[in-house]
Amino acid sequence: MRFAGNVIWFVVGGWYIALLWLIGGGIFALSIIGLPLTRATLEMAKMSAFPFGKDVVHVRELDAKSLDSKTATTGTIGFITNVIWMLTFGWVLFVLYLFAGVLCCLTLIGIPFGLQSFKLSGISFWPVGRRVVPLELAQAARELNAQEKLAALRSE
Repeated sequence: MRFAGNVIWFVVGGWYIALLWLIGGGIFALSIIGLPLTRATLEMAKMSAFPFGKDVVHVRELDAKSLDSKTATTGTIGFITNVIWMLTFGWVLFVLYLFAGVLCCLTLIGIPFGLQSFKLSGISFWPVGRRVVPLELAQAARELNAQEKLAALRSE
């Protein structure tokens, strides 16, 4: 299903959306201020081209780094960048992906594509600090983090 869904998605318009994200990433890369968004646009392009079989996770779920001065600084910069993104482009993209998802879900055959649009709406609203990874990796990272939190709660 993943392969067929990705092929249909790519042919129907995923290539175009991914290309637009790549062009946007190139424009953001030209300015120093836009560099945090460049990585986010590359993640969006990856997800927009082939969304089936992928999930979006926060970078801290993957690297399991604790809070220190470096992660606090990058987290603060990412938060400020996400707020600026959300107030300018993010809310528009969020609404458009949400609308496309609702339209796709009106038909039985379009439901899987609608679900992918909903996934894209979430990352387009708050993209900095998110990574697109295979579903299995996202599930493994979440399970490992849950086990670590459970062990910490039990030791208290």
